[in-house]
Amino acid sequence: MNQPITMMALLSFVSCSLDKPATTKEDDFRYNVEQFADIGVLRYRVTGWDSLTVRQRALIYCLSEAALWGRDILFDQNNRYNLAVRRTLESIYTAYNGDKETKDYGEFLIYLKRVWFSNGIHHYYGEEKFLPAFSVKFFHEAVRSLDTEQIPVGEGQSVDEFLAEITPVIFNPEVYAKKVEQDSSLDVISLSANNYYGEGVTQLDVEKFYGLRKDSNDQRPITHGLNSRLVRQNGIVSEQVYRIGGLYSSAIEKIVHWLREAEKYTENTSQKRVIELLIDFYRTGSLKIYDDYAIAWVQDTESLVDFVNGFTESYGDALGIKASWEALVNFEDSYATAKTRVISENAQWFEDNSPVARQFKKEKVKGVSAKAIVAAILGGDCYPTTPIGINLPNSNWIRSEYGSKSVTITNITDAYDKAAEGSGFIEEFVCCEYEKELIKKYSSQTDNLHTDLHECLGHGSGKLLQGVDQDALKVYGSTIEEARADLFGLYYMPDAKILELGLLDNAEAYKAEYYKYMMNGLMTQLARIEPGKQIEESHMRNRSMIAHWILDKGSAEKVVELKKNSLGKTFVVINDYAKMRTLTGQLLAEVQRIKSEGDFDAAKALVERYAVKVDPELHGEVKARYDALGIAPYKGFLNPVYEAVRSEDGEITDVKITYGESYADQMMRYSKDYSPLPTYND
Repeated sequence: MNQPITMMALLSFVSCSLDKPATTKEDDFRYNVEQFADIGVLRYRVTGWDSLTVRQRALIYCLSEAALWGRDILFDQNNRYNLAVRRTLESIYTAYNGDKETKDYGEFLIYLKRVWFSNGIHHYYGEEKFLPAFSVKFFHEAVRSLDTEQIPVGEGQSVDEFLAEITPVIFNPEVYAKKVEQDSSLDVISLSANNYYGEGVTQLDVEKFYGLRKDSNDQRPITHGLNSRLVRQNGIVSEQVYRIGGLYSSAIEKIVHWLREAEKYTENTSQKRVIELLIDFYRTGSLKIYDDYAIAWVQDTESLVDFVNGFTESYGDALGIKASWEALVNFEDSYATAKTRVISENAQWFEDNSPVARQFKKEKVKGVSAKAIVAAILGGDCYPTTPIGINLPNSNWIRSEYGSKSVTITNITDAYDKAAEGSGFIEEFVCCEYEKELIKKYSSQTDNLHTDLHECLGHGSGKLLQGVDQDALKVYGSTIEEARADLFGLYYMPDAKILELGLLDNAEAYKAEYYKYMMNGLMTQLARIEPGKQIEESHMRNRSMIAHWILDKGSAEKVVELKKNSLGKTFVVINDYAKMRTLTGQLLAEVQRIKSEGDFDAAKALVERYAVKVDPELHGEVKARYDALGIAPYKGFLNPVYEAVRSEDGEITDVKITYGESYADQMMRYSKDYSPLPTYND
C-alpha cells in the first residue's frame, strides 16, 4: 500500500549520498519550481541515471511511456466531468485573446493548475471540491470566444447546453461536493463524487452485488471489483470492466503497446514474464490473471529496474473496493538498500515479538523483500503527488503465501529535504531545544526507518482470521490499515533490536520521530484542512487517531501534553517517551485485533472518536502560524523529460534525460500527447 509523505515536507531532513546526474549542474537544478494556492511544485533528480546500461535506460523509457498513457483514466475515475472540465480550461488557456492582466484571468490560471495537480476538481488530499475564484461571467465569455471544435460538447449538444451542464459542476459547491464520502451513517456510494459507480448505484447495491460473489471458504479469493465500474442499466446492476475492448480501452491499448515495446529490453525472463502477465490482464480484465501477475511481480527480486502499472490502490473508493490507476517506474538504489534488506531479513523476529495477540500473528512470514529505489517516472495516482514508500501487492492471501515488496523512494525524500531547507518550520513548531536538536541530528535516519518499518513490516504483519472478509471494515478499512502499519513502526523504533541491527546509531534517536509524529497528528497537519472542515483523507485520519488516542490514554500521567507558551502559541510536549512507546504497543494490539476479526463497530468507534474531528481554535492558530512562514502545505512533482535516440531500424540506442520543463508546459504536453480517452466515458 502507498504511504504519502508522513510529515510536512519541512520535516524531511534526508541526506542521500547518491551520485548526481551529469546532465544537470547543481547550480542549474531548482527543486522548488513554483507555488500557487496551497501547493508547491518540485522537481526530483533521477540519481544514478548515468550508471544504468543502455538496455536498462531503454526499458525505463518504454515503461515510462506506458506510465504516461494512463493519465486520462485517473481523471475520469475521479469524476465523470473531469476530462470535460480539464479540456475546456486548457482550450481557454491556449486560445484566450482577452486581457490576461485581470483578476479573473489570474484566478483562472490558479484554478487550472489546481485541476492539473489534483487530477480533477476535488482536492487530492482533502477530498472536498475546490471552487474557482473567477466569475461565471468570465468563464462563459471565455468559452464562447472559442471555436466550437475547441469545446468538449456532448453529442448533439449546443454550446449553451454544454455551459448549462458544466457550470454547476465547476461553481456550485453542492454539486459533487465530496470525492469520497466517509460518513458511515450515510450512503457513502451515492454521495461520493468519484466515477467508480454509475448514476443511481447505492451502497446497498454494491454490498449486495459483491457480497454474492464472495465465498468465505475461498482461501485464495480474487479482489472482486478492483478493475471495473459498477453501473445500473435497465434496472440491472452490472460491471463495466477496464480492459481492451471494454471501459478505457483506447488508453489501455496505448499502455499495452508500450509494455510490448518494454519486453524487447527486459533484463531477464522473470521480468519479461511479469510484463506478459500484465498485458494479459489488460487484454482480458481477468482478476485471476491479475493475481498471477502480482505473484510473478513479487517473486521478481533480481531485476534492477521495476515498475507499478495498473489498478492498484483503493483509497479513492469509500468502500475500498475499486482501485485507481497508477504507475511508477524505478530502479534500485543499491547503496541505500542495505539497511532495508536488514529489516526484511529479520521480519520473523519482529512478527514474533510484537505486542499483538498470538492468534493474530503470522506463524511464518514469507517473502518480505525490501529495497530503496530511485523514481524515474510518476504516473496516474502517483503524479504529481507521490508516496515515499510502497508495499504491494494488497491481496492478503498473496502476501501470506508469497510475501510482498516494500520500497522506500530515496530521490523523492531527498527532493523534499532540499526544497524544505531554511523554512523556519522547526523553530516555529517544535517546543524545546532538546527536540529541535534531535530532529536536526537524527531525522534523516528516523524518517526513512519509520517508512521502511511501515511498508516492509507493518503492512506485511498480522493475519485475518479464517472467514473474515478483507472489506469488512468498509469506510474505516483504509484508516485502520494505515494505523496498523504506522503503529508497527512506532512501536519498534525504540527497541534494542533496532540498535543491534545497526538501523539507528543512538538510543535517543527514535525520539525525533516520536515527537514529529505527535506534533503532526495533533497539530501541524491541520494546516492542510480548510476552515470548518473535518479530516477526510485516510492517512491524515490515521495519524490523528494515533496521536489523539495516545494523548487521551496518557493524560492521567501526562505522557503527552498540549501546552501554550507565554505568547499563546501551542506546542506538543512529550514528558515520557518510554510510556508513549507502551501506549503505541497497546493501540497496535487493538488495531490488529480489529483488522483480524473484521470488527466494524470497534473500528468505527476508534476512528470517529479520535481521527475525524478538528478543534477549530487550534486549527485557526496552526494555519495562521503556518501561513506566516509562506509554506505550501502540499507538494507534488514534475517528471523529467526522456528522449529516445534510435538507430535506423528503430532500436533504442540511448535515452537522454532533461529537467527544464515548466509545470504548465508539462501538463499541456501530457494533455496533448497522452490523452486518448473520449471526454465522456459512459
